[in-house]
Amino acid sequence: FMEDKELFEETPDIYTLSDDDGNEFTFEVLDEADFEDGHYVAMLPVYDDPNEALDDSDPLVIMKQVDDGDDQYFEEIADEEEFSRVADFFSGRLEDIFDIEE
Repeated sequence: FMEDKELFEETPDIYTLSDDDGNEFTFEVLDEADFEDGHYVAMLPVYDDPNEALDDSDPLVIMKQVDDGDDQYFEEIADEEEFSRVADFFSGRLEDIFDIEE
């Protein structure tokens, strides 16, 4: 019998990002999508220590992916209204994917 394991064998996309001070942070991509005029990525921080994850009250990180010629990078969404629209967009998508109930 062949079991359908493909759904469970998908490797998550992991990104290590650096801030302006050179501190590195690791994130797992939950979802990404084109929305309005940009490409956005919803990520969760990856912690070495599980207790750190418990201390993080709002772990979802949403960033805008920017293509600058050959370079690709993420930037924070500075505009609060834009962030709010993108966050609502991802909330709906992630509720469907992960069956989250408010």
